[in-house]
Amino acid sequence: MGRDGSMTEYTIDSQYLQETMLLRVYTPKNFSPLYKYHFCIMQDGNDYYSMGRAATLSDKLHKEEKIENTIFIGIHYNDKYDRQDKYHPDGKKQGEYVNFLIREVVPFLDDEFPGYCMGRGRTLVGDSLAGTLALMTAVKFPNIFGNVIMQSPYVDEHVKEVVQSTKDFSSLTIYHTIGLEETDVETTEGARKNFLEPNRELREFLNRQPLAYTYHELDGDHTWGTWQKDFERALLKMFGKE
Repeated sequence: MGRDGSMTEYTIDSQYLQETMLLRVYTPKNFSPLYKYHFCIMQDGNDYYSMGRAATLSDKLHKEEKIENTIFIGIHYNDKYDRQDKYHPDGKKQGEYVNFLIREVVPFLDDEFPGYCMGRGRTLVGDSLAGTLALMTAVKFPNIFGNVIMQSPYVDEHVKEVVQSTKDFSSLTIYHTIGLEETDVETTEGARKNFLEPNRELREFLNRQPLAYTYHELDGDHTWGTWQKDFERALLKMFGKE
């Protein structure tokens, strides 16, 4: 099946992560430097393209003129341990990964593509630990990343502390989902955890903050089957034409 848009790969030699990072960038069909575009920056990028069907959804929603001009950017991990190091709140490369996003990815995108060059034009996306990373980065740097799509984020005491110590949520827009069957999820380190209750606690807190906040509980578990079904709604919520 042919694609309407175009997929291009770029590399960044990250001085923070000390490795060459691949960005897979999907631009819509009638891409033109004369227009401005939203940046949808997906951690777990290959998963969002293959299992989340991000490129297919981009084609569909742009063709139906349901979303604003949006460029999708996928950034992937090497293996599950590398993912843990980069995305986990206590991961040993998490700080470096956030620096990579802020100081290397954002300037690259702003140089390469016609974006809005402000927080509300950039959305961080992620599932599970990648969703945690998206949230923690945006609450710390809301002027750089104004929007978050987080599907079934991992929430622990560290995450709650960071969120609860945030002074100002007013420039943030957050889309947050969790599956009703996510009460016994196996994590990378092997422990089984209840994701549903901590996500409900996070919802209670975020509901009281002055931000644009959308929360859904889904019939589903901690898998791409659940996230893929929800992803179109997330994109419509975040990038939909008023």
